[in-house]
Amino acid sequence: MSDKKKTGFESLAKASLVPQEQMLAVKKEKNSFVIGLPREISLQENRITLTPDAVALLVNNGHDVWMETKAGVGSKFSDQQYSEAGAKIVYSPQEVYKASIILKIEPPTVEEIEYMHPGQTLISAIQMGHLNPEDLHAMMKKKITALAYEFIEDKVGGMPIIRAMSEIAGSTVMLIAAEYLSTANNGKGVILGGITGVPPTKVVIIGAGTVAEFAARAALGLGADVQVFDNHLYKLRRIKHILGQQLYTSTIDTITLSESLKSADVVIGALRAEKGRARHVVTEEMVSKMKPDSLIIDLSIDQGGCVETSEITTLKKPAFRKHDVIHYCVPNVASRVAHTATNALSNIFTPTILRAAEEGGVEEMILTHKWFMKGVYTYKGSLTNESVARKFGLKHKNIELLMAAGRF
Repeated sequence: MSDKKKTGFESLAKASLVPQEQMLAVKKEKNSFVIGLPREISLQENRITLTPDAVALLVNNGHDVWMETKAGVGSKFSDQQYSEAGAKIVYSPQEVYKASIILKIEPPTVEEIEYMHPGQTLISAIQMGHLNPEDLHAMMKKKITALAYEFIEDKVGGMPIIRAMSEIAGSTVMLIAAEYLSTANNGKGVILGGITGVPPTKVVIIGAGTVAEFAARAALGLGADVQVFDNHLYKLRRIKHILGQQLYTSTIDTITLSESLKSADVVIGALRAEKGRARHVVTEEMVSKMKPDSLIIDLSIDQGGCVETSEITTLKKPAFRKHDVIHYCVPNVASRVAHTATNALSNIFTPTILRAAEEGGVEEMILTHKWFMKGVYTYKGSLTNESVARKFGLKHKNIELLMAAGRF
């Protein structure tokens, strides 16, 4: 049998059958974190950022959690519960602040910033209403990367932590109002809501966001007469649609709002700041014309308040009187129900930390996820948030450019 003459097609066929190299995506190395949970020392804060169950999940995923002793007591979680979950209990703030990531509720004090070390990551509130430049400069000097959880968004542009705490605040605010309207607290001596044959109490809510939604639902359920003011018509339409009933709504104009305040029993300030600080829509003159023993609960106080006469108070001394009107201006209302609030916070922080570890670290998470990047206000010594910079007349830098420059 004669050999067949080889053709170019045969060699081409053989080459195509040889295993070829394939380009694979480079898998990011999973990072493990050392997470510090300090005990809160300011404003009678009772919440903590992670529950024992969340700690157990993080430890099982290779992370270390260091918790300062008694940090969970205010939320009714013991050191033993955290220890059994795998946390290391430390007995001084100096120890807990050696962790690479500090996860806390309140903004750090100057004393706490002193414990921190260069290059550390801080995730906490910023509370623009009483942020001071000394704390900001101290963090920048230490080259700390600080994220404000009020600014962190989710993938669809919502603010999950603000939403969760607003739901709690809105549900709690009517319980507070009922307390301060009662004779027991030297209030007006009226029931929140109404009974047959007696006119209902009048509740004015300024703002039509999540707090207003939950506060209005609770007030309507008790039988109160509710009015909602906001300058965004789409928010007013939304709250009427969600509540599923006709409701008095109005844009904020001085004359209409002033008239409503004169007859109000309860005023709830729930206006969120759009550029860092809430504006005062209720003037001192309006407050002076309100009924004696009426109540103002300013939930916007953490951003400066939307009532001119508001002054920040604490859970130990939550109320004061001005123009014979009771003012309740506690910035951490959710801390009244600390166990519930801690569970809500933990449900948000835990998957975020796990995601950051999968991405290769906090810096990679910031770089690749815009919704997370929005939480950053200082990055390795540079101020990166425009609203914070404007508040103090400082210059800020674009975080994307900073991070890009740091990678080359």
